[in-house]
Amino acid sequence: MADLIKLTAAEIAAKIAAGELTAVEVTEAHLARIEAVDEKVHAFLHVDREGALAQARAIDEKRARGEKLGPLAGVPLALKDIFTTQDMPTTVGSKILEGWMAPYDATLTKKLKDADVVILGKTNMDEFAMGSSTENSAYGPTGNPWDLTKIPGGSGGGSSAALASFQAPLAIGTDTGGSIRQPAAVTGTVGVKPTYGGVSRYGMVAFSSSLDQGGPCARTVLDAALLHEAIAGHDPLDSTSIDAPVPPVVEAARNGSVDGMRVGVVKQFRGEGYQPGVLQRFDETVALLTELGAEVVELDCPSFDLALAAYYLIAPSECSSNLARFDAMRYGLRVGDDGTKSAEEVTALTREAGFGPEVKRRIMLGTYALSSGYYDAYYGSAQKVRTLITRDFERAFEQVDVIISPTTPTTAFPIGERTDDPMAMYLADVCTIPANLAGNAAMSLPCGLAPEDGLPVGLQIIAPAMADDRLYKVGAAVESALTEKWGHPLIEEAPAL
Repeated sequence: MADLIKLTAAEIAAKIAAGELTAVEVTEAHLARIEAVDEKVHAFLHVDREGALAQARAIDEKRARGEKLGPLAGVPLALKDIFTTQDMPTTVGSKILEGWMAPYDATLTKKLKDADVVILGKTNMDEFAMGSSTENSAYGPTGNPWDLTKIPGGSGGGSSAALASFQAPLAIGTDTGGSIRQPAAVTGTVGVKPTYGGVSRYGMVAFSSSLDQGGPCARTVLDAALLHEAIAGHDPLDSTSIDAPVPPVVEAARNGSVDGMRVGVVKQFRGEGYQPGVLQRFDETVALLTELGAEVVELDCPSFDLALAAYYLIAPSECSSNLARFDAMRYGLRVGDDGTKSAEEVTALTREAGFGPEVKRRIMLGTYALSSGYYDAYYGSAQKVRTLITRDFERAFEQVDVIISPTTPTTAFPIGERTDDPMAMYLADVCTIPANLAGNAAMSLPCGLAPEDGLPVGLQIIAPAMADDRLYKVGAAVESALTEKWGHPLIEEAPAL
């Protein structure tokens, strides 16, 4: 089992297709791993043992009949508990949806099933995807497998921790302000935010509709590309879905190279608050890219300094609107309905009991920003800043093919360290937020361990909208060169659990 769970998704799929492994064997090995370690890690909120084994048996039967299998057939996956599933609860990490069974599968869920990917269960997350540490989950925090006293990132910490603890070779996350990339960075895994609209949001519980984007999480760049290809594509059920071919991400991952590429380094993505070890590993990676044939160009994007402030007006405003549907009348939790209270009182009592502190904080902030007399001063101004950030990106991409930066200013911080300081927590996303505001594609991949604490450091790559393949082209080249240099820290030196 120990060897099997350390295989990449591509290796597992190849062995199943060749008859060297069965999907059932692979699934059982990962279920056994979950049983062995997840009590410590708490990556999963729900494990669907019977459903996963039934999916695996069906895949083995297809292979026995000689039917063609997809590139990821039989590979297990951990699904963030924000996508609806008919056969498992969808809680979004919140008490207000505890035990809720959705009447339909999300488009992404359907695509995974159609690709014969085995869904092991649903992963822990910050409530309604609001957070950078997975400490805001109503069901308790997740630990970072590198050091269980540290955070695994957020909001998708359950998915990143499942990968880093070898409970699944693939996972799905969502990225509103960095919630795929930041967890990937602090757990030494790979996470990709596709171009906004590149992966369907139908059936994904909304936090901030103009920013939310589902995407792949994996332990290697190629595995992420294979999963990206499986989940991406136009969906008529999602009005923001892009009706265009999926960029050739798998081909790019198999042929990684930066020779002749122009790589931008933004001066706003370093300075006060950045951990020395993070900057050291980043600078080493910049030097490595030069060795590999890339031209490094320094960029000045002044509006990026305003991104954090703009995001924390736009995202709460949209969440204030989206979460109004949780009113105790239609679905989910209902508190105080004893026949003596009005609908308004029941709604208020339910929201008080069902929403956690961070969700309440953002709803209040967003409602205030949208209120009469403040709309133009706050929400309107934030949208103007968003336009400036988009223009800065456009100017930058006239000079370079991709932009790189540290994914996060620091490595994983201790659980509880920032819970009483929302601003310190929000600063974890200072490098990732601009790409969400502009709708660009972005990736985080490991670029080494910080010398001062031995924890993973993430390299962020940003590409223009619908140029997702550039992420994989650069990411694969960096991954290959760094693996040759110091070995893959996750696959070869996984932290003990």
